[in-house]
Amino acid sequence: MKQSLKLISTIVVSAFLFSAGASAQTAEKKVVLKLAHSDSVDMTMSRKAVMADVFAKEVKAKSNGRIEVQVFGAGTLGGERDLVEGVKNGFIQAGLASGVMANFYPNSMVTDIPYLFASEAIADSVMDGPYGQKLSEDFLASTGMHNLCFGEVGYRNFTSGKAPIHSPKDLVGMKIRVQETPLYITEMKALGAQPTPIAWTETYTALQTGVVDGHENVIPSIIFAKLYEVQKHVTMDGHNYGVDWFVMGDKFYKSLAPDLQKVVTDAAKVACAEERRVNRVFSADGVKILKEKGVTVYTPTAAEFAQFKTATQQPVIDWLKTKVDQKWIDGLLTAVKDAEAKK
Repeated sequence: MKQSLKLISTIVVSAFLFSAGASAQTAEKKVVLKLAHSDSVDMTMSRKAVMADVFAKEVKAKSNGRIEVQVFGAGTLGGERDLVEGVKNGFIQAGLASGVMANFYPNSMVTDIPYLFASEAIADSVMDGPYGQKLSEDFLASTGMHNLCFGEVGYRNFTSGKAPIHSPKDLVGMKIRVQETPLYITEMKALGAQPTPIAWTETYTALQTGVVDGHENVIPSIIFAKLYEVQKHVTMDGHNYGVDWFVMGDKFYKSLAPDLQKVVTDAAKVACAEERRVNRVFSADGVKILKEKGVTVYTPTAAEFAQFKTATQQPVIDWLKTKVDQKWIDGLLTAVKDAEAKK
């Protein structure tokens, strides 16, 4: 009897220790993935908040909880430049960024060629196709960071406080607030405007007080900043189409088991697709809001679009040739033509 009790006790203890060991092992295998962005965390107005949320949920579900995505929004871990540096140095596992990417990878500027994508469908086709894949592969080779997918910033449009902008001649002499980006400065000068770099946080006041006559941005940002209070005209010319980059450090990526690498990659593609979808909804809703606020929303005619494109595209391309390998410019223009032919 004693021997039987001893045997049973041994079995129970062994089973407990095995179970505890298995639980500990499972806990040890759980991966924490910090994902950072600098946008608002309000998913009713922030495309990146939506993108991050979808990614986190997809990864949790498809990895059966083996990866925990911790989202840090609203610049909690710094601005876009800070978070990309964090990813590059391994302090952060992943980040969502756009314009700042040129500081790490100059070739990223090619997608800012004026009047490049005639439609969102063309942009999707090019960025999701062979050209986008090659750009991402070169990005990895150049920076040690993966680009898991291309999201969308959207089309940039002009606003003005006094007279509407219908064609390039209307911009001559106008002071236009721009980001402190050489490409945008080159573009505005080509239109005859006076590009004036001003911090985003100071833009409302600059427009209100007349320091600048107008500015250019995507519709959701115009709504978020309530610029319709100080700008009564919006021109839907879509002079630049911006993309978001979903970056992840190569060292972290390689530390994942192959099946988890696929989970992360697939989840990012789902997240980027959803970001594009909601951003287009935000933009469409934003136009309605502008009209409700009494803003004049003007869409240039085909002839006026041609004037804008003729005035800006080649000067910007010529400038880009001094900064990036021409093959990336030529390859993109070819990819766009191919996509247009298919559409």
